[in-house]
Amino acid sequence: MEFIFEKIFVPNKHSFISRKLPLASNAKIHSHKNFELNFITAGSGRRIVGDNISGFEKGDLVLLGPNLPHCWEALDFERDNDPFCIVTHFSEDIINSDFFRMPELEQVVDLLKQSSTGLRFKLENDSHIRHSLEKMTQLQGLEYYIEMLKIFNFLLQIDERENLSNPNNSSAVFSKNLDKINKVYEYVFQNIQEGVKLEEAASVLNMAPSSFCRYFKKKTNLTFMEYVKSVRVGIAAKLLAETDKQITQICFESGYNNLANFNHYFKHIMGKTPSDYRKTFR
Repeated sequence: MEFIFEKIFVPNKHSFISRKLPLASNAKIHSHKNFELNFITAGSGRRIVGDNISGFEKGDLVLLGPNLPHCWEALDFERDNDPFCIVTHFSEDIINSDFFRMPELEQVVDLLKQSSTGLRFKLENDSHIRHSLEKMTQLQGLEYYIEMLKIFNFLLQIDERENLSNPNNSSAVFSKNLDKINKVYEYVFQNIQEGVKLEEAASVLNMAPSSFCRYFKKKTNLTFMEYVKSVRVGIAAKLLAETDKQITQICFESGYNNLANFNHYFKHIMGKTPSDYRKTFR
């Protein structure tokens, strides 16, 4: 499979960058140090944020914290309308700037901190946010910052928000060696249903299994298999919430081959059994 990966550079610690970018059908899981606000203007497909795998469509609006692995993979293309998104990146240091220490911006800072697991905003009407984001791709200087503050204010008024990645999974944030960790993410998500093997994951980084395990634990505070289990549970949670599939079928589709183990790890990570978790969506 062929992949693309775009590196994002922010000129200085207080800068914002807004661009309209095409969505690819062969996108690569990646992470970067900046905050990201991603708005889908056309197309639909699969979204990966941390250990969460879910679908997206036109109007999808997500705020991501720094170093959170993510990927938007276009699967359905609209006729005569290529899939696109408007992406805004801004420095992870912005919440520590003197300007953002103003009492009036306290709620904005709290919102940015909540984005460490990925926040999806549920919009009833996306025309306002779309107009502002498209406008920002053409603005510079003070006008740009004013429009960005308007968007923050708009986000704060949206009551329906969804945490995408499991907040109990401390492996969601990495501070160093993101290129190596991204390769591990890529391997896990490509093989999660067919079967993830420690030896194969270690070979991705050209490491012996024992060295790889020490490296992964040092960087994430989780063992590699604990991380894999959290990804599997994320897949299962999505299927439980959005489909009527039998729990046994979901167990196998999320990479487990033993129902008892599936129930045990799901409750351990999500705090509920699979059946109780499903009831919250019915």
